[in-house]
Amino acid sequence: MNKVLSKKVLAPNVKEMDVYIPRIARVAKPGQFVIVMPDEKGERIPLTLVDWNSFEGWIRLVFLEIGVTTYKLGLKEVGESLYYIVGPLGNPTYVGKFGTVIIVGGGVGIPAAYPIARAFKEVGNYVISIIGARTSKLLIYEDRIREVSNEVHVTTDDGSKGFKGFTSDMLANLLESGLKPDLIWMVGPAPMMKSCSAIAKKYGVKAVASLNPIMVCGMGMCGACRVTVAGRTRFACFEGPEFDADKVDWDELIKRLNMYRKEEQEALNRFRGALASIAMQR
Repeated sequence: MNKVLSKKVLAPNVKEMDVYIPRIARVAKPGQFVIVMPDEKGERIPLTLVDWNSFEGWIRLVFLEIGVTTYKLGLKEVGESLYYIVGPLGNPTYVGKFGTVIIVGGGVGIPAAYPIARAFKEVGNYVISIIGARTSKLLIYEDRIREVSNEVHVTTDDGSKGFKGFTSDMLANLLESGLKPDLIWMVGPAPMMKSCSAIAKKYGVKAVASLNPIMVCGMGMCGACRVTVAGRTRFACFEGPEFDADKVDWDELIKRLNMYRKEEQEALNRFRGALASIAMQR
């Protein structure tokens, strides 16, 4: 169980991993996530389900190696097992026939948008996807997003591919042109979602955001994932992860996401130092 079936490098420090775990693959739905521990000394981290196969028993995860735990996960090789996975967690995305749906995905949030776009298209919506990254080298899952979208708009911060600017800029352009979508669904960096939420609110379009707060237990017991939505404290792990975007306290969420940056960097530096020491001894 929990065996790594395949591993690919999608972009610098971004990896895709298929894990054999039938009990999750059988019941997974779009919008849900899992909590992963690569080893018994690692922390628990949430990763959105990117894809799954209920018959073959695997789930697909995409992650950015940014901290100790994600680096440890990236070091796992095909045939090795992950220490712990629990899921699927969170409420599935509500997938209905709305009409025209805009999907916005940024950075490593693009793979997370893939099963959502697929699900909305399968029930008959006209799906317009906006995907973006800092540069073309970091743009991932473009081909897969195209497979499940009626239109795709690509943005890069530096203009190395597609529209030069942010996903929020492209969203604003589309709405300014007279497009009237029935729903906007977004996932990615919190500042990106904050901007997209403000644009959707300006044009009176309902918007849903898949939040990515710090999580530990994934079951609403630890309180680490708390966010303020419509003035109330909500727990993203079991009440979310999706909420009405215009009701989220984005400034609070961004502040909480940055709370442990210093400690995370110190831990990563120690981990890299230990790996370098081991490599030198060999």
